[in-house]
Formats: sequence, C-alpha cells, structure tokens
Amino acid sequence: MSGVPARYWHTLEDGRVQCDLCPRLCKLRSGQRGLCFVRGRRGDELVLTTYGRSSGFCVDPIEKKPLNHFLPGTPVLSFGTAGCNLTCKFCQNWDISKAREFDRLQDCASPQDIVRAAQATGSRSAAFTYNDPVIFLEYAVDVAAACREAGICPVAVTAGYMTDRPREEFFAAMDAANVDLKAFTVGFYKTLCSAELATVLETLKYLKHETDVWFEITTLLIPGHNDTTREIAALSEWIMDNLGPSVPLHFSGFHPDWKMRDIPSTPSSTLQDARDIALKAGLRYVYTGNVHDEAGQSTYCHGCNTRLIGRDWYELTDWNLTAEGCCVNCAETCAGVLEAHPGDWGQRRLPVRIDTGSRLSGM
Repeated sequence: MSGVPARYWHTLEDGRVQCDLCPRLCKLRSGQRGLCFVRGRRGDELVLTTYGRSSGFCVDPIEKKPLNHFLPGTPVLSFGTAGCNLTCKFCQNWDISKAREFDRLQDCASPQDIVRAAQATGSRSAAFTYNDPVIFLEYAVDVAAACREAGICPVAVTAGYMTDRPREEFFAAMDAANVDLKAFTVGFYKTLCSAELATVLETLKYLKHETDVWFEITTLLIPGHNDTTREIAALSEWIMDNLGPSVPLHFSGFHPDWKMRDIPSTPSSTLQDARDIALKAGLRYVYTGNVHDEAGQSTYCHGCNTRLIGRDWYELTDWNLTAEGCCVNCAETCAGVLEAHPGDWGQRRLPVRIDTGSRLSGM
C-alpha cells in the first residue's frame, strides 16, 4: 500500500493500528483501510494514500461553497481527493466521496503546484471540498501552509466529524470554513450518516469559541427526514444560544441522489419557511440554496433591513457597504471577512487541469 505517513494513530495491545483522526477509531490489521478508504495500514504504520492526488480542480465563485460573508464575489480554486468518513445516503458528490478506485484521482499536485494554479487563475482562496478534507488532513494542512505564504486563503468545506487533537491542527490551518450540520436529531445522523450529532456540535462550538476561523453552516433539507418546523426551530435556537446571531446559516435544497433517489426534491417553500423560522429565532444572516431565490440569497442589514449584498444565484447585484464593512444607511457592521469592494467573478465556473511539471490549462 503506497502513501505518506499519517498522523493521529497508535498501536493497540493486540497489534492492530487504531486511527485516531475521527470518532470511528478504525482498528486495522496489515493491508486494511479505514471506512474512509484513503487511510490504511502499511506494515506497522498508518498512511494516507491520496496525498498529492486530486479528483479535479475548478475555479468557482466563493458563494458556491457556500460562503456569503468571506471575500464576496471572488474566485476560489476548488479541489478534492476521494473517499469520506461519513456514509451519507443522500450524498450529492457521491461519485467522488464514495470512490473506491483511484482512477478517480486524475491530477497530481504538490502544495506549490496548487499555489501556482491559484495565482494563475486569480483565485483569492483555495477550497478543500467535493469530499471531506478531514480524511486527507496531512495534505490539506501542507497545501494550506503553502497558500498562506502566498497570500491565498485556505478554505475547508467539511462535515466537522473529527476528534479533538486533529480538530485543533486542521482548523489552525484554515481561514474560513463551511460546516455541514446535516440535521438536528441523533437518529438522522445514526441512520443516514453512521455518525454522531454531538461531535459536529462540538466542532461548531470549537470554531466559534476557540478559533478566529470565519465559518458558515449549511443544512440540506430532505423532505420527510429533517425538514419539520420543530427540528428547524430547534437547530436555529441551538445556533443562536451556542454560536450567536452572526453565524450565517444556509438551508439548501435536496435533489434525489445516491441511495435516496426515491425522495422528491425540496420545495422552494420549505426553504423559505425554514429561513423565516431561523430569522425569527434571532439569526441575522439566513440563506436559501440550490434554488433561484434572490431575496433569500441576499444579505440584509440587521439594523435597518437595507439590502447590503444582492445576489442572483452567484452574481452580486447590489453592494451597499462602506469600505469598513458597515451599512451605508445606518452604519451597522455586517459580520464577515469583507473588503472595500466586492470581487467580480460572478457565476463563472472554470475547470482546470494541473499537469506534472506545474503546467496549467483550461478544460
């Protein structure tokens, strides 16, 4: 089994190697891989088999992560690897996250290759996305360090399912994150994700109270599974009580995929109702996603309700913020990492290929 030495593991008394990266604590004999498939035992050590290998690169609008309050309007170089440490039956990137064949990994890229690609495409940030970067922590942390040296912001899109020590190292390397809060019941996480809600809530509290990482939350609303008004209200109230009113919350629309193709798409009205519930709970920045809803995807001042940032899908249509990030009407501050002027990347999506030798080409 090829790969680079992994961190966060130890040898058990019975000779098995235990991976300590996430709460699964996979216990491996020689040649075995963990549930994520990309961390495995080689001899007497644990290795990461996907270091330096990607399932593809693409330049996206930062709002697609989604991050609405982090360098709005700017491009982000997005990439992932393969595998995942959750088993979500509704996964909408299943062809990557559930990959068990390394022919999905088409691009080889060192951290410096990725920095050069970000610079060549004018990307202000680099996002670890498509599959959860927690499982390729060693690669993500090295890429993040190289990006920061070049003035490029590392961004993580993650389910937040990790143990304490890896959590500290991982988020110390990131400038921004979007965390999937997949539901607000223990049963949902256990049945549909084979995971534990409490771990994700701990990650969110850690981000808020122990780091300077700008983060936003996304909840994919699945009809009949996590879309009741009671659950949405409980989720919103937990965020308000534990994280405060300024953490943005995105309610995203489900479409039939992976092992839940018999479930209908989320009605727009469900997303709009969820947004109303969260706003009534006191959250200031609540958004709808995966639907065309300009009103639900725009940012409003919590002081006077002026539309601060208008959005039509990923296109910015209004910008009513001062250079200091305050409302032009009432001077209330808009939370986030904002600059004097927005970017103008718009809705463009630019696939790129990084070839060996650091050559970059469009696709």
